[in-house]
Amino acid sequence: MVDNRSRSSRAKRAMIIGVSGQDGGYLAKKLLSEGYDVLGTSRSIADGAFLSLDHFGLREKVDLRAFDPVDAHAFRTLVERFKPTEIYNLSGQSSVGISFAEPVGTFNSIVASTIAMLEELRLHFPHVRFYNAGSSEMFSGPVGEPLTETSRFAPRSPYGAAKSSAYWVVSTYRESFGLFAVTGILFNHESPFRGANFVTRKVIETAYAISQNRSGQLTLGDLSIWRDWGWAEDYVDAMYRMVQHDHPSDYVIATGQAMQLRDFVAHVFAYFGMDWQEYVTSSEALARPNELVYSCGDASKARRELGWTPAYQGKAMIEKLCAEYAAILDRGGRS
Repeated sequence: MVDNRSRSSRAKRAMIIGVSGQDGGYLAKKLLSEGYDVLGTSRSIADGAFLSLDHFGLREKVDLRAFDPVDAHAFRTLVERFKPTEIYNLSGQSSVGISFAEPVGTFNSIVASTIAMLEELRLHFPHVRFYNAGSSEMFSGPVGEPLTETSRFAPRSPYGAAKSSAYWVVSTYRESFGLFAVTGILFNHESPFRGANFVTRKVIETAYAISQNRSGQLTLGDLSIWRDWGWAEDYVDAMYRMVQHDHPSDYVIATGQAMQLRDFVAHVFAYFGMDWQEYVTSSEALARPNELVYSCGDASKARRELGWTPAYQGKAMIEKLCAEYAAILDRGGRS
């Protein structure tokens, strides 16, 4: 059922499900720059925080609607009225740590919502292109082995298990019903708009605060874990490229460079002119159950088929991240 007719003859309209998160603001910025009308949803609009949209001055340029993605009827109504050509599903509980405390809610927000939306597309809007946000937490590979689209899934958290389930739902609807439905298997990607529960934000905001008076302490969990950290805006560009591609397919999006958390911390503290070992300690109490030790992706397929490469990686990405955080914090803002 994939509609390969000229899409240029139709108005470019996109829905971002879960626009209030980190990636939502960058994606809205990208789509608006490409001439799209954009509708963005969040479970709550009245009391919602739209840090990235506000930072880019886009709140008034996006049609914001309150919407719970598990509500199939509400989803159908939104699609009927807005008539999008593309839908980007960025919604769902996004914290690995929280997923251990709230596994049922995590599955409902990720898996049940994906099924509800895809079923409505199958029945009523088969021409609409659908992007689903996957995660590197779906994997658990050997140390030193970059992971690809063909690597075995072995999630180590309820969050990773939910993302794996949603991946297979998307694949099933694409292969069984011909929908243009794809999953971007995105490895860790950062920006100043990360939630308060993410370790990258905790490290940078604490380092910044300590740099102001040279006092304070930062306690983290396992410093020996490895992650492939990229820049969020680069990864949003990859999402867009997947949906514009002639044929629907799933892609790993990663820098291909893994770094230990202790090295990430060292680079951050060095950016602010400090030796991290004077201020950072590790506590087993903060370590996750069944922690994923090593995570690194191989985005060769995306490079080959989409022409995508990350603009920022490794130390350069960390320095950009610190600079953007610092600019916001210097103004007295909250990232």
